[in-house]
Amino acid sequence: MTRTDDPPVSSVVDVPASMWEVARRPRWIAMLALCLVIAGIFAWLGHWQIERSVESGQEVNPETETVKVLSDVVEPQSPFYDRVGGQMVEVTGRFDPDDFRVVVDRYNGGDPGSWLIGRLVDDVDGSSVVVAVGWSSDEGGAEAAESAVPTGTVTVTGRYMPSDQPSDGDFRGGRENVVSVPALVNEWADLDGDVYSGYVVSADPVDGLAAIDSVAPESDRSLNWLNVFYAIEWVVFAGFAIFLWFRLVRDRFERDVDEAEEARLEGATAS
Repeated sequence: MTRTDDPPVSSVVDVPASMWEVARRPRWIAMLALCLVIAGIFAWLGHWQIERSVESGQEVNPETETVKVLSDVVEPQSPFYDRVGGQMVEVTGRFDPDDFRVVVDRYNGGDPGSWLIGRLVDDVDGSSVVVAVGWSSDEGGAEAAESAVPTGTVTVTGRYMPSDQPSDGDFRGGRENVVSVPALVNEWADLDGDVYSGYVVSADPVDGLAAIDSVAPESDRSLNWLNVFYAIEWVVFAGFAIFLWFRLVRDRFERDVDEAEEARLEGATAS
C-alpha cells in the first residue's frame, strides 16, 4: 500500500537553493570576514614590498642641496656614510700653508687638468678637513694658485665627498693622482686634532683657478626586482585566501545537495 502523507524530501533535509544561500549562513559570513582580514594583511605586505623596491632605488639623501655645518652632518674620525655623500656643507677655519698638494689627472667637463687641495683647520674644535679649492688645465697653474689662497679665517662652502682609495701613483714634487685622506694624513707635518674621513669640493675657487665640477647625486630609480617578486607573491596569497573561502562554501553546498539526494533515495526505498 502506498502512503500519501509522507512529507516531501525538502522538509526532511534542508536543501539550499543555491551556493549563495549557503554563503549567507552566519558561519560562512564569519569565515568570509576572517579571509578578508587575512587578504588585507597580505595586500598590505605586497604594498610594503613595492615601496621597498622603489626606496632602494632612490638617492640616499634627497636634501643634499641644503647647506649644513660640516660638524652637524658628520663627526671627525667617523666612517664615511652614504647618507652624507654629496651633501653641501660649510666649515670655517684656516688653511695650513704647509699642507697644499697638487692632484693630477682631474677632469673638468671632460678636460684634463689638476686640482689644488689644502688642509683646513676648523676654528671651533681644531679638526682638519681636506678642501679642493679649484681646478687648472695645467699643473703649474694649480701650483701657482697656492699663493692666492686666503691666509686668514675663511668659510668654505662645498660638497662633501668620500676619500679616494690610496694609490701607488705619481708623488713627484708633491703631486698626487688621488685625494686619499689616509695618505695625506701621513704626509702632514704638524697634525694636531681629528680628521674628517671625506673631503670638501669648494663651490668657490681661489683666484687663478676654475670651479671644480661637482654635481648633485643623481637619483637611481631602478627597481629592486626581488622585492617586486615578493609583492606579487603576497597579492597571490591574498587572492588565494578569498578563493579558499569560495571553495569551502562550494564544497558545503555540494555536500548538502548530496546529503539531500541520499535522503531522497532512502525515503524512496523505504516507501
